[in-house]
Amino acid sequence: MKENKKAVRLRLYQNMVNYKKPTSFQLKESYPLPPYSTVIGMVHSLCDYKEYKEMEVSVQGKYHSKVNDLYTRYEFKNGMKFDPARHQLQVGEFGISRGISTVELLVDVELLIHIIPQDQSLVGEIEKAFLYPREYPSLGRREDIVIIEEVKVVDIFEEELEEDIELREDFTAYIPLNIIKNESIVVDGAEPGIKSRGTRYRVTKDYELVNYGTVKSPKIFRQWNKVDVLYSSRITAIGGETILKDVDNNIILNA
Repeated sequence: MKENKKAVRLRLYQNMVNYKKPTSFQLKESYPLPPYSTVIGMVHSLCDYKEYKEMEVSVQGKYHSKVNDLYTRYEFKNGMKFDPARHQLQVGEFGISRGISTVELLVDVELLIHIIPQDQSLVGEIEKAFLYPREYPSLGRREDIVIIEEVKVVDIFEEELEEDIELREDFTAYIPLNIIKNESIVVDGAEPGIKSRGTRYRVTKDYELVNYGTVKSPKIFRQWNKVDVLYSSRITAIGGETILKDVDNNIILNA
């Protein structure tokens, strides 16, 4: 077994949380687990990083149930003047509509997250940021507070397994498709002719700033880099295959 790198392993709990799907509006739907970009954003916020630090992330966890809740929604159209028959709020000469909408919340969320910075000298900084957070940590919306149950620096290894290792029975995970394709990880319960069962997502990880305007009149937009993943449970790492795991035999499904 050859040592590869170190990772910061987190065990987190959240009471009620929404990891918003960017394409949902009337009902703010939630991803079943936090996207990679959401986790990376939390790390950068707690570490007070002012520029992007390359890192890989593995996200596993579960939730108990879902509920819907109401929230206040504000809408405005660029340049629309205030109209008392249409708008509830006036800002300067412009109008804003205020109403209610619905948000989907996951209840009793437990997460197991591995953070693997490309620059391994950052491991200690990230560990300290979670042991002694500079402000309350949140994951998802600003109000979705995180309870940190464990922070631990662990050695991670690429190792050829002598026997199968199963993910915790009640846990789900994002599995990058490249890991599925090399068949080192399988998902039990698939129908005949189907290698793996689960839900396909294109999960955001990081972004680049792209200018769609001109040099004199720039129009800067975020161009997101996305990872194709399978969201599923009953995950098994196959004996005889080489996988990434930590010293406590936790499978790492990094992207």
